[in-house]
Amino acid sequence: MSRQARAMALGAGRRVAMKNSPTVEEQLEMLRRMVAVRHLEERLGELHKAGKTRGPIHRCDGQEAIGIGATAMLDDEDLLTSTHRGHAHYVGKGVGMHPIVAEILGRATGACAGRAGHMLIADMQKGLLGGNAIVGGGIPAATGFAVSLQMKNRADGGQRVAMCIFGDGAAQTGICHESMNIAALWKLPVVFVLEHNQYGLTAHHSTQSSVPDLSIRAAGYGMPSEIVDGNDVIAVHRAVGAAVERARRGEGPSLVEAKTYRMVGFSTSDVGGYQKDEDLAIWRERDPIVLARAMLADSIPAGRLDEIVAEARAEVDAAVEQALNDPLPTFTDHAPSAPYTIAGA
Repeated sequence: MSRQARAMALGAGRRVAMKNSPTVEEQLEMLRRMVAVRHLEERLGELHKAGKTRGPIHRCDGQEAIGIGATAMLDDEDLLTSTHRGHAHYVGKGVGMHPIVAEILGRATGACAGRAGHMLIADMQKGLLGGNAIVGGGIPAATGFAVSLQMKNRADGGQRVAMCIFGDGAAQTGICHESMNIAALWKLPVVFVLEHNQYGLTAHHSTQSSVPDLSIRAAGYGMPSEIVDGNDVIAVHRAVGAAVERARRGEGPSLVEAKTYRMVGFSTSDVGGYQKDEDLAIWRERDPIVLARAMLADSIPAGRLDEIVAEARAEVDAAVEQALNDPLPTFTDHAPSAPYTIAGA
């Protein structure tokens, strides 16, 4: 099956019935995307060390199942906001690998013509409204998008939804609570996906929250919530899929808390040393890609799975090679906002 056909299996451009999902073909495509994201992170680490990228890179090694599983049932008309650790979200929403890599490398062929960098990638055609560098900034944005989508749905009978993926650090911000409150009050079609990776910067979540399970806060807004294993792509897919279908029916927002672990530093500038070796060992044994492949072992021959892995890695390598040879963008000054002007000119 071609990559395009497999992408269609994930529901691009159509509604997916969540019962009995995901299918084997959907699982295969999610595995392929997870492998692609992991290899992308590895290559970005190499490019950063080689001085090919500007600024730190926020990698998501070990968290791929959330970004891929949570976005698998979204259409291009559904809107997504991301975080500064959003590469899996970009790939999951269907943005091409080359536009992503080219954007991170600041090339004119990037998704945003080389102007966004790795944290701010957006693709309006895919419904990706981008990440941002403000902790929790995507939460009110997604809530606002949901207001717009609710009005559009009422006007034309559509079932569009907004989704916000955010971290446990962002869950501590005031705007998170304000957004969830108004979303529940107005029954907005928005799904809040909490990517709980245990750390905000270098601080463990236990130093930032009085409760270990952040999803219990949803009860205060009359909003349903669920805790899932964030390293199990099928569990993420089913829980978030149910929340998406609920939002499509006009029943309001939901919160899904996906528990995972950040296997790398906060960014490529993080020297580390604050994560326990035993914790890393435990979570390394629960690698989401290894788990996803094991779930397919009884249905798909090992040789076919090897082919999918090789294909995904080759796609990333080809995108990197092409992007490195792509042209840099050219910019012209915006005269009205120029810092210096000549009187009378």
